[in-house]
Amino acid sequence: MKNKFLSATFILLIGGFITKILGFIIRIIYTRMVGTTAINLYSLVMPTYSLMLTIATLSLPIVISKLISEAKTKSLKILTNATFITIFINIIMISIVYFTKDFIANTLLHDSRCSILLMAMAFTFPFVSLSSILKGYFYGKQKMLPHTISNILEQIIRIILIFIIIPPLIAKSITHAVMGLILLSVASETISILTFLFFLPKNFTINKEDLKPDFATSKEILRISFPTVSSRLIGNIGFFFEPIILTNILLMMGYSMNYILNEYGAYNAYSISLLAMPSFFIQAISSSLLPEISRFYYHNNLKMVKRRYHQALILSLIVGTFFSTIIFIFRDSLLLTLYNTTNGSNYIKILAPFFVLFYLEGPLQSVLQACGKFKVCMFITIITISTKLLTMTILSFCHIGMYALVIAEIIDIILIVWLSIKNIKKIF
Repeated sequence: MKNKFLSATFILLIGGFITKILGFIIRIIYTRMVGTTAINLYSLVMPTYSLMLTIATLSLPIVISKLISEAKTKSLKILTNATFITIFINIIMISIVYFTKDFIANTLLHDSRCSILLMAMAFTFPFVSLSSILKGYFYGKQKMLPHTISNILEQIIRIILIFIIIPPLIAKSITHAVMGLILLSVASETISILTFLFFLPKNFTINKEDLKPDFATSKEILRISFPTVSSRLIGNIGFFFEPIILTNILLMMGYSMNYILNEYGAYNAYSISLLAMPSFFIQAISSSLLPEISRFYYHNNLKMVKRRYHQALILSLIVGTFFSTIIFIFRDSLLLTLYNTTNGSNYIKILAPFFVLFYLEGPLQSVLQACGKFKVCMFITIITISTKLLTMTILSFCHIGMYALVIAEIIDIILIVWLSIKNIKKIF
C-alpha cells in the first residue's frame, strides 16, 4: 500500500520550509520599510483579527478535509454547502465589524486608527474563507502539492506588492501603510484560490443538483465546525486574559510596569517565538495525518489508525527533540542572529526541554479530530486553559516574576499531551 501519509508530509515539509523562509524575509522587509510604530499598530489589531477570522472561517480546512476523506458525501456537495454557510457567516461577521469597529478601536484598543484597520481586515474574510474551503478539499484528497504551490506563490506576490504598494502608502500615513499590509491578503488569497482552481480534476463538473443547499450535509459541517471553532475561541480568550491577569497581580506584588512590559515582551516575542519557529514541521505532519486517519477510522481499520498514529508520534518526537536541543544549546546565538538581542534566553533554558512534548500536541489533536472526538478536544482546551491561568495566578503571588507564566506554560504542555494520549487510548 502506498504510504500517502509520508509522501504528503514530505511535500508539506518542503513547502512549509520555503514558505517560512519567504515569510521571514517579508517580515524583515516590511519592518525595515515601515518602522516600529506601524508594527506596534499592526500588532495591536492582530488579536482581534485572529478572533474574528476564527469565527468567519469556521475551521473549514479541518472540517472539509475530514468529510471528503471519509467520502460519505459527494465532494462537490460538501464544497457548495460549505460555501453557502461561509457566505452567510461572513456577511454576519462583516456587519458586526462595521457596527462595532469604532467601539473596539476607541474603547478596547484605545487607538482610533484601529477602526479603519478592522474594516480592512473584515474585507479579507471572504477571500480567506473561500481559500480555506479549497484547501480543505485538497487536504481531504491527500493532494498536498496545490497547497504547497499556492503558499509559495502567495508569499512571492506579497514580496512584490510590498515593494510596489507600501512606499506610496507610507508617504500618506502609518495607518495607510498598515492597511496596505492587511489588504495584501486579498491579492495573496486570490492567487491561492486561482491556484487551487487550476489543480481541480478535469472531471470536476458542476450539476444543478450539486448547487442546491443540502440540509444533511450542512448539518454535518456545522456539527464538526462548532466544537472545533469553540476550542480555538477558548484558546484565544485564554490568551486575551493572560497578560491582563499577569500584569495586575505583578503590579500588586510590587513589580514595575517597565519590568512587566520588557519581560512579557521578551517571553512572547523572543522565547516562545523562537521555540515555536520550527512548528511548520508539525503542522505538515498534522495536516497529512487528519485525512489519512479519518479514512481508516471511518472504514473501521484500527490497525492502520494505530500505525499512522505511531508514525506521527515518532516523526514528531524526532523533530521536537532535534529542534529543542539545537535551540537550547545555541539559544543566545540564535536570539542575536534573528532578533539582535539575548532577552528571553533564561526562559528558553527552562522551556526548551519541555517543548519536545509541545511538538506532539498538533498530531495528537489531529488524531482526536480525525476520529470525530471534537468535543473531547474542546474539553481538553477548557481544562488546560483554565489550569494554566489558575496556576499562573497562584504562582504570580509567589514573587517569582515572569517565571509564574513559564511554569504555567510547562504544566499546560504536559497536561495537553497527557489528556490527549489518555483519550486516544480509549479509542483503541
